[in-house]
Amino acid sequence: MRNYFHTILINLHRIIYYVIKARLWTFNMDSHTDEERYVIAREMVSKMNKSSGYETIGDGMDKLPKEGGYVLYPNHQGKYDVLGIVDTHDKPVSFVMDEKKSHIILVAEFLKLVRGKTIPLNSPRETIVVFREMAEEIKQGRKFILFPEGGYKENNRNIVEEFKPGSFKLAQMAKAPIVPVALVDSYKVYNSDHYGPVTTYTYYLDPIYYDEYKDMKTRDIAALVEDRIKAKIEKHLEEHSA
Repeated sequence: MRNYFHTILINLHRIIYYVIKARLWTFNMDSHTDEERYVIAREMVSKMNKSSGYETIGDGMDKLPKEGGYVLYPNHQGKYDVLGIVDTHDKPVSFVMDEKKSHIILVAEFLKLVRGKTIPLNSPRETIVVFREMAEEIKQGRKFILFPEGGYKENNRNIVEEFKPGSFKLAQMAKAPIVPVALVDSYKVYNSDHYGPVTTYTYYLDPIYYDEYKDMKTRDIAALVEDRIKAKIEKHLEEHSA
């Protein structure tokens, strides 16, 4: 958590600037395109990362589907996860978060810049409503991040918790490609006792297209994606421990 407060303190002037800019840019959402607003969102991430000594190395961006919408399903390690993906994902991508946490200053502005969604925790009915809305947008070409673990634990240490099958209903509803994403050391930025510069890794794995999973149950899809992410993280840790 020390890194989190350090980042806030040294970027206080930037936070004020971007909060005001984001609110102006999103006052009338039609005044700017998704691409234009995404540039601002990425600029926020890049400048705060640079000031604090955080770097994210991306790999596998060439594997991302070239056309249409898709759903990114990453493991969940902490507050930095979405930022690490946005920093390495060139095309506009949005995300889903807990409604109660979506009102924090800067988080709210960032969420609105990328047209993110909120879902109340433990509300299956509301989740389905939002999933239907997202599915239609994905069919129109939008891309979303959805964390199948749900929440995250402090000081994660690259441990992947069990994926929730229900999260994969979104991909089924949209008949969209599933892109497994393996995040490594993301927890060190804001959700550990680590203090100082951090290098995190974002691995985009081979997409799983609808024809490949359409006859599978959601629990089997969840297990497949979870296993691929775990395997990639284990391989990374083996290679970087040598």
